Amino acid sequence: MQAQQTIAYIGIGGNLGDARATVEQAIVRLASLPGSQLLRVSSLYRTAPVDSSGDDYVNAVAQVATTLAPTDLLHALQRVELDHGRERPYRNAPRTLDLDVLLYGEARIDSAELQVPHPRMSQRAFVLAPLLEIDPAVSIPGAGPAAPYLAGITDQPISRL
Repeated sequence: MQAQQTIAYIGIGGNLGDARATVEQAIVRLASLPGSQLLRVSSLYRTAPVDSSGDDYVNAVAQVATTLAPTDLLHALQRVELDHGRERPYRNAPRTLDLDVLLYGEARIDSAELQVPHPRMSQRAFVLAPLLEIDPAVSIPGAGPAAPYLAGITDQPISRL
């Protein structure tokens, strides 16, 4: 019997080293996650750090169909981060690569390890712009359509690369 696939959205970003190359390599890695299929990837975007410091970020969002459970998907993403030299010296530190589970189907998860929908996604242009590029009708479980949130964060500069 085929395992049930869930549509998940992954936020991708980095601002240390060659961030663009790292994000592009991470997208390739997402395509090879076990039990997963890469469906769509947004353009790459340049954004200023939000609640962070350092150089501008390169960001994107990917849509995957996966049979991985939410925490298994998180752990697979964390392995990709580590392979790209991710360190976590403090919260929101500059990073080589950051991979976040933004949405996992209609799931609402609030555990010590994983929060889905990502708790600040509706407040971040670097998440919403690429997310809406690949799925203009996407909804955030418990919050409704994502598109209206973009109007509230026009103060966050973002440009497509």
